[in-house]
Amino acid sequence: MTKQCGIACLLYLCVISLAPSCDGGNILVFPVDGSHWINMKVLMEELHSHGHKLTVIRASTSWYIPEQSPLYTSVNLQMEEALEDFFGVFLAEQIKAQREGASAITFLKHTKDFLKMISRAHMIWCEALGSLLEDDKVVESLLEAKYDLMLTDPAIAPGVVLAKYLKLPLVLNVRWVTSGDGQFMLAPSPLSYIPVPGSGLTDKMDFLQRVKNVFFYGITLFQQHYLTGPSYDALCEKYIEGGCDIVSLLQDADIWLFRSDFVFDFPRPTMPNVIYMGGFQCKQTQPLPAELENFVQSAGEHGVIIMTLGTLVDALPSEVADEMASVFAKLPQKVIWRHKGARPSTVGNNTLIVDWMPQKDLLGHPQTKAFVAHGGTNGVQEAIYHGVPVLGIPLFFDQFDNLLRLEARGAGKIIRLSDLNEHSFEQGLKELLQQEHYRDNMQRLSHLHRDQPLSPMDQAVFWVEYVMRHKGAPHLRTQAYKMPWYSYYCVDVLLFLLTAVIGTMLCVVALFRLLCCRNRTKIKQQ
Repeated sequence: MTKQCGIACLLYLCVISLAPSCDGGNILVFPVDGSHWINMKVLMEELHSHGHKLTVIRASTSWYIPEQSPLYTSVNLQMEEALEDFFGVFLAEQIKAQREGASAITFLKHTKDFLKMISRAHMIWCEALGSLLEDDKVVESLLEAKYDLMLTDPAIAPGVVLAKYLKLPLVLNVRWVTSGDGQFMLAPSPLSYIPVPGSGLTDKMDFLQRVKNVFFYGITLFQQHYLTGPSYDALCEKYIEGGCDIVSLLQDADIWLFRSDFVFDFPRPTMPNVIYMGGFQCKQTQPLPAELENFVQSAGEHGVIIMTLGTLVDALPSEVADEMASVFAKLPQKVIWRHKGARPSTVGNNTLIVDWMPQKDLLGHPQTKAFVAHGGTNGVQEAIYHGVPVLGIPLFFDQFDNLLRLEARGAGKIIRLSDLNEHSFEQGLKELLQQEHYRDNMQRLSHLHRDQPLSPMDQAVFWVEYVMRHKGAPHLRTQAYKMPWYSYYCVDVLLFLLTAVIGTMLCVVALFRLLCCRNRTKIKQQ
């Protein structure tokens, strides 16, 4: 292990020393709010430490992105509707719907509400960008700034359109695009073994599961063409000379910094301009605050369980919180629970309720035995990095699929919200804590994730600077996107070959018939 680490360090130093230097660049950043901002900020901090100047376009109603920051200057995008409330209402409704139980009607309602919410969110952002592009002073200032590139998260994609308008090289900090998983838009994606997000499938599918996978892929196509795409198409038609569409703009991006890797995700085809940087936000642990450290150490040999359900969850239904608290109270472990809302009435003396906790530092603490989480990408990757098994309670978006990847590798367990009660929660926790294979499997994923010649963050910064040095990276983009479907699948070639074969066979048949006719004529003449 020491020898491997030494070789990796030597390789890293060689790459850094040989790579051309990049003077401080001027980067325009168009982030997405909420948890997406957390990982964008981590990347921005690293770019800032390399001497790059950053300008952030933020919503005037942003709840995570401050207007004033030592990292960047900001440009406000005027918006009337706060998306924090927008998503909060949706999440509350989804929790209620899932608690009522899984059924076809519940699924259809959930899907309808989700697609409606997504469509509305994209429309709001496109309208806001349209207002910005109508402001001559703001547009003039953006042009005069002479940015070197646009860095944006295309889960909500006005930044992609703005990059085209300003004629800037484009780098994506991406996992999700307007239609779902970005890899489906970028690389060949055979539905026989690549599960569509939302399907709840792995890369091992039987016939009926493949039918289900195709059905869910149809939903993503419907979402792109009829719900999210039209908002961006209208922007392109009005502001981009010659017109465009959001799919082609995304496919023309120079570099995709993809927030995943194949320790976490299932193997699949990819493209040369995709740089996998899963876990780039993960760092070595820092010491805990003294009071928190004392609480953790008081757990003794039993260790600590930490729990959080993410940034959007203000409060669980009271009956759910009470049941979970009562299970925690029975355990010998200490519990640190990030919980908002009314304090559960059944909280035990072993449970510490907090508004915020240093999640990364707690996950890296040797006393931490299990992580109860909703399955957000950041939390799952941090759990992999630190080797802590996960008991997942997915709420919405990609969370079930993220947790499914852990469960498929024996490193986590899922409890659906519709099945969550005191008995199932206690059983799931005890299984995770008492069966060693969960921790062993997660530790194995951690070793695989860390065994890289360059850290994910170093790779991300290198490729951002690469685009700045070379004014883009068009040589890494495939021409497949510009081909019509019949050329891409060689339907025209197959038709040509089929026509040639049939034509040759017909000629041979005609020749034989002609020869036969001549022979018959000679025989008759004789």
